[in-house]
Amino acid sequence: MPPLLELRNVTKNFVRPLDLAARLARLAGADVGAVVVRALDDVSLTITQGEVVGLAGESGCGKSTLGRIAAGILQPSAGTRLWRGADMAALAPPARHAAELKVQMVFQDSYASLNPRMRVADIVGEAPGVHGIDVGGDIDFYVDQLLEKVGLDPAFRRRFPHQFSGGQRARIGIARALAVKPDLLVCDEAVAALDVSVQAQVLNLFMQLRADLDLTYLFISHDLGVVEHLSDRVVIMYLGRIVETAAAPELFHSANHPYTQALLAEVPTLAKRRRDFTPIKGEIPSPIAPPPGCHFHPRCPHVMERCRVENPVFREVAPGHWSACHLNDQI
Repeated sequence: MPPLLELRNVTKNFVRPLDLAARLARLAGADVGAVVVRALDDVSLTITQGEVVGLAGESGCGKSTLGRIAAGILQPSAGTRLWRGADMAALAPPARHAAELKVQMVFQDSYASLNPRMRVADIVGEAPGVHGIDVGGDIDFYVDQLLEKVGLDPAFRRRFPHQFSGGQRARIGIARALAVKPDLLVCDEAVAALDVSVQAQVLNLFMQLRADLDLTYLFISHDLGVVEHLSDRVVIMYLGRIVETAAAPELFHSANHPYTQALLAEVPTLAKRRRDFTPIKGEIPSPIAPPPGCHFHPRCPHVMERCRVENPVFREVAPGHWSACHLNDQI
């Protein structure tokens, strides 16, 4: 069977047009051009039915942009997005609309993503009505069921978002995403802003919903502990490129790429409580002017001359374990 969702060779550039001062300077002969942020660079990703894919990396690596393209919120500058093997761009409007509804997103900032002037019943119940989702005829009963499913009392249905705690607002966001009966949830740092105890409750909710509704997840997080706990397969990104992917146990025990190794070396554990934290050397380069060759070479402890000029091939280093590093050419 084809993957549930597939992204092929996706590139995303954000272009900031010239302002008035820059346009005048250009007319005067200055070498001024539009600023292009290269958020994604030839990224390919597959997600199969029932899988939980963890997407991790430093801030600014392109995780959220990739998640928004997967959810259909952003359109790629180049590349293809496929749903169950069909090119989304080539589908007829009714089929494309139905496919788009099958991928929903849960956002990091649960307060900013909820309309502060709408009551919870309207926030959760609006989308099914707009898109003609079959809810059995009684939208109020359907909303109450969703609220119960995510652990909220239906008696709260007339309240506004500001009347809830952060964890409760996160549950409202999940209920809203579930309201259109999706197959895939893209969770963008969905528990990052919550207290640790509340994080555990929401993560357990995600796992329960996966079992009850046969959901598939793309779970975006910078917290590798959360990713390890939740994911079947892990994808590591750096500066707009995927540098390594493997099953979660394989990646956390046998990381191949130097960037992944550096990330895992600094995950806090009880065994390392007497060890000083040492961040990865250097700063992540700007996506406006990414370095040539391997993007990680300015910070890599194993850098070679070819790393500075040649982009490494993404190759399989073990069954189901892929990595993009010139060191693998010796394997």
